[in-house]
Amino acid sequence: MVVVIAGLHLLLDLHFSTETGPFPAGLPVALLILPVGYAALRYGLAGATATASWAVLLWLPDLLLPRDQGHVGGDLINLILIVVVATVFGRHIDAERYGHDRVERAMAKSLDIETRYHRLFETNRSPILVLDRQNIVADANPAARLALGEEVVGRLVTSLFTPNTPIEEQVGRVLLLPNGHDYRLDVVSLPADVDSAFSQVIFEDVTEERSEGRRATRYAQLVVQAEENQRRRLARELHDEPLQLFLLLARHLESLGEVEGVPGAVAAGLRQAHHQSLDAAARLRTLARDLRPPTLDQLGLVAALSSLIADIEDEAEPNAEFKVLGAERRLASEVELGAFRITQEAVRNALRHAGASHLMVTIAFAPEELTLTITDDGHGFDPVDVGEQDPQHLGLLGMRERARLLGGHLEVHSTPEHGAVIKATIALEEPPLGHGSVAF
Repeated sequence: MVVVIAGLHLLLDLHFSTETGPFPAGLPVALLILPVGYAALRYGLAGATATASWAVLLWLPDLLLPRDQGHVGGDLINLILIVVVATVFGRHIDAERYGHDRVERAMAKSLDIETRYHRLFETNRSPILVLDRQNIVADANPAARLALGEEVVGRLVTSLFTPNTPIEEQVGRVLLLPNGHDYRLDVVSLPADVDSAFSQVIFEDVTEERSEGRRATRYAQLVVQAEENQRRRLARELHDEPLQLFLLLARHLESLGEVEGVPGAVAAGLRQAHHQSLDAAARLRTLARDLRPPTLDQLGLVAALSSLIADIEDEAEPNAEFKVLGAERRLASEVELGAFRITQEAVRNALRHAGASHLMVTIAFAPEELTLTITDDGHGFDPVDVGEQDPQHLGLLGMRERARLLGGHLEVHSTPEHGAVIKATIALEEPPLGHGSVAF
């Protein structure tokens, strides 16, 4: 096209004058827009500039014609405009083409990611639900359909749980699904440009983990039960045999001391031995009571704790107070025993290690929980620095484990030289299995 246009223009300029020619001045040059534009559309900036350069070279013979046969001034201006148009148009086409290629690459990458996501979504063994902005299940992978049923799609996600609570409150909880497996729930927010999906609910199978936890908890319960049975047996044996023997010995020594004719020194020794026997019997009675206080089984937790505080005051230990909040009532035997052991251990630590001069024990009854608070003004310690393997603080580990076995928890607040506060909260109602369930 460039050759034809340049050739025709040269012939016209050679055979017709510039004034009486059949074509307007500049028209042939303007026709170069066609090949330059085509080259720009087809090959971009490189094609447009190459075509414009080729046109300028082919136009050189026409520019060397005499004035009466050519249009030197007008042709130069038009050629410059053609070069500018070729450059601008070519750059614009290249930019458009680059942007189009970039969009296509992005779309291809997005499609690849989406394909991989769907492949992962479909093959994942964990149940996954996709929710829209109204928390309605928009999609479910095969594992979710198998665990929750084919009709799960289209349902409001909160209707799947019992009780009917917002999905945000279910995060981190362990649910028991109808297939008999335990799952921990997690919610992931999806990007706003992912169709109409708003969030994704993932069920992580923790059945084996929960089974191991149940076995460990059961083992700990059996260990505590065996320990308490051993304490009960030792307390009964101490009360039935050694204690009675010491009491008989004390009576026998007392009777020997009252026999006529016994020398004064011997009588004094018998009286001393009599007092020592009574003291040993009292120590055995205290030891048996600490092993298994009979008041706990007969009168309940409040009476047992009151007796514990009274014993502290009788032994001229630090000033101790006992306070009961709420309506007192009898609890399950394992709850009363665990609460007593926690309080007993906390009091023992305050007396033996803290050097406390004042001790406050508070028991608070609530409809759903029991709270024990033991406060002392002893030396205190830094709970962060207390290791579970520290022999001086194994009592804290034991108290925390007892509270956990009873469905509660233990809090320790203390600072050096400012005493300590031990607070145990015990659930009075057994938590439901798995802390959640799914309704159908």
